[in-house]
Amino acid sequence: MFSDDFNRRGVDALLNRWREKRLIFTPRFATGATNSISDVAGVIVGHSTLCDGDIQTGVTAIVPPGDNLYTHPLPCGAAVLNGFAKPMGLTQIMELGELQTPILLSNTFAVGTLFNAMVRKSCTDFPQIGRGSATVNPLVLECNDAFLNDIQAMAVGEQNVLDALQSATEHFARGSVGAGRGMSCFGLKGGIGTASRCDEKQGTQLGVLVLANFGVLSELTLDGVRIGADIERLLPELAPQVDAGSIIIIMACDRYLDSRQLTRIARRAGAGLGRLGSYWGHGSGDIAVAFSTCREGELLPDEQLEPLLAMAADATEQAVLDAMLAAETVVGYQQHSRLGLSVILDSLAAPGL
Repeated sequence: MFSDDFNRRGVDALLNRWREKRLIFTPRFATGATNSISDVAGVIVGHSTLCDGDIQTGVTAIVPPGDNLYTHPLPCGAAVLNGFAKPMGLTQIMELGELQTPILLSNTFAVGTLFNAMVRKSCTDFPQIGRGSATVNPLVLECNDAFLNDIQAMAVGEQNVLDALQSATEHFARGSVGAGRGMSCFGLKGGIGTASRCDEKQGTQLGVLVLANFGVLSELTLDGVRIGADIERLLPELAPQVDAGSIIIIMACDRYLDSRQLTRIARRAGAGLGRLGSYWGHGSGDIAVAFSTCREGELLPDEQLEPLLAMAADATEQAVLDAMLAAETVVGYQQHSRLGLSVILDSLAAPGL
């Protein structure tokens, strides 16, 4: 039963828009050309996906522009919204404010493998690493995909990392791919999602990519409409999910900003998550990282950050919805399953329901 008449009208309007236009979200700001993190020039993304029975996992690589991040790192900031997480490389980024490798995403038990693979590749590319020069700081971030993936199998190998890096391109798949293959979101299927925003006045692009694996279904809010309870009514047998699985948010900006400013922008991801119905639960590792593709330039005054702060929240919200809408239903470990949001909305919007 719907909670009240007011929310019922909102749900009806949302489902009618889905039925007629296949849309559930209205951006508050102008989007980039492809509404993707790759709208920030030079940023590319690649995946390696493992989908075989109980094994439902993978690797996603976000590759910033530049052939030599080791000696020419990019400005970077990070915000830990809730620290139930096992990242590598994050503390040095928060201390020094520099990104010197591509960013790698996978499941919790694959963190060591991803770190080793990035170190080996970096040492091949730059033989002086650790031999007269400083070591390298790979950034590896994770979410727990153990509901759909047999995480103890530790199926991700170093070749999967190389495959993700080598396959990186401007046009990349979203949803149940790469690191997102085994992820859940609001009790449904999560995964990889992306969005971008453009500040036309300043000529600035901000892109966001998420690895979405968080949220309680009852709290799911789409474009301001609380619809989670209606999905629960439709699927009473749905396996529950607490707000404990984590989300990783990666932001890229083509405007020169310093680490402190990028950290402020990254922190605004939390506003986007709140609009969706998340409260960053006890067991959730919610981490946002923001980097600039410009190493130098005229620093933007803080009072002019306002559009970027607002766009960061807006793009994060849409990137999560993009992940859920793009995700296909996955059946994995012990026949556990998560349904794609598009299938659910089609069922709710069916005439006569």
